[in-house]
Amino acid sequence: MNDGFMDSLIEQNPDAMIFADTEGTIRVWNVAAERVFGFTKEEAIGSNLDIIVPQNLRKAHWRGYEQAMQRGKTKYVGKSLPTKSLHADGSVIYVELSFSIILDSAKNVIGALSSARDITTKYKEKQG
Repeated sequence: MNDGFMDSLIEQNPDAMIFADTEGTIRVWNVAAERVFGFTKEEAIGSNLDIIVPQNLRKAHWRGYEQAMQRGKTKYVGKSLPTKSLHADGSVIYVELSFSIILDSAKNVIGALSSARDITTKYKEKQG
């Protein structure tokens, strides 16, 4: 499979697709991520994941992220995790996240791919 094929898979996915390297720097940000989080691709790529992680969740986020990068696995693979996130306008949104640890051809961890779906409306309706 060529890069164009993979680019199409990510770009045309209806869910926000974000790839961050082992340091948490965003390297891939699709059109759906722009819609969900409000940051353009140009704003997001090269930025740290902190742009979408609320301040009060960052310590736990980074602890888990660093462990996943070191171990090459996370307990969240194959699961969806509802969580709070930040929108570019500063508001808190609710997203359902899924994670995959990405390895290179030598089986070295190179980062994490996340897919996110905005569940803010559903969450607020449920809270009543």
